[in-house]
Amino acid sequence: MHLQRRNRILRQSPAIRAMVRETLLTPNDFIVPLFIVEGENLISEIPSMPGYFRRSLDQTIKEVKELWAMGLQSVLLFVKCDDSLKDNRGTEALNPNGLMQRSIRAIKDAVPEMLIMTDVALDPFSSYGHDGIVENQEILNDATVEVLAAMSVSHAQAGADFVAPSDMMDGRIGAIRLALEENNFTKTGIMSYSAKYASSFYGPFRDALDSAPGFGDKKTYQMDYANRSEAIRETLMDIEEGADIVMIKPALSYLDIIREIKNTVDVPVSAYNISGEYAMIKAAAKMGWIEEDKAILETLFSIKRAGADLIASYFAKDAVRLLG
Repeated sequence: MHLQRRNRILRQSPAIRAMVRETLLTPNDFIVPLFIVEGENLISEIPSMPGYFRRSLDQTIKEVKELWAMGLQSVLLFVKCDDSLKDNRGTEALNPNGLMQRSIRAIKDAVPEMLIMTDVALDPFSSYGHDGIVENQEILNDATVEVLAAMSVSHAQAGADFVAPSDMMDGRIGAIRLALEENNFTKTGIMSYSAKYASSFYGPFRDALDSAPGFGDKKTYQMDYANRSEAIRETLMDIEEGADIVMIKPALSYLDIIREIKNTVDVPVSAYNISGEYAMIKAAAKMGWIEEDKAILETLFSIKRAGADLIASYFAKDAVRLLG
């Protein structure tokens, strides 16, 4: 048998495979989500996310220092608000001495070069568990956007490098950009959750922050998972309104969307490898059905290969360890 080309030549040894590898992962590709709670010296594992933890601020600082030493340079902060502080307007979200604002300042003091991104949404602070202000079981768009803009300014005042609105309210990127400009935060970036789908894979995250909706669902503001063109429209609008980075969430069930958006826009594209995706790998590995380390890398490479420039992932530390 005589062949003009044998494709297997480029696969026959680890050195050759490494030389021709098309997709690379480095620590710079990752954003590390962190869950922060009130208290001191607290570390509690999230039951539905084995191996991932809520931490008090002092323990979070230790974790951030470890991340930096590993070469991970970006964190995305989420805080768990006490039920006694929750209301329909997310008032605690604007508290200059709230847990989020204190966390930003403390991390910047401890590791000044660490890039801090902050979640901007009302659900952790809402008595209804929704991403917006509720009236007659309807999520109010414009009134919510006003609070989100004020929240973003509060985070910028505390020292956030990027605000990351995850709410999917209409017009919030333009309002946030205007509020930042008017308050002279011209260096604060916006990473917009531009295509955030109403997904069944968010459950463990909602356990982590106790932010499940108290009634109904989030389908009037998060996107229908059957839609593709809508994601492109939403993303282009966010860029027009001032988004610096756009995000697709979730990642694994939406690899096609990541690629569509990467092919369409000229700003960095991020993707969120979410809690349910993490939990599935952990659960299958615990049962002995898959090899965890191999599944982690294959998953992350698929997201990067699809077109994500940045990946928010609970596997970031594992990936750095595995990549050596």
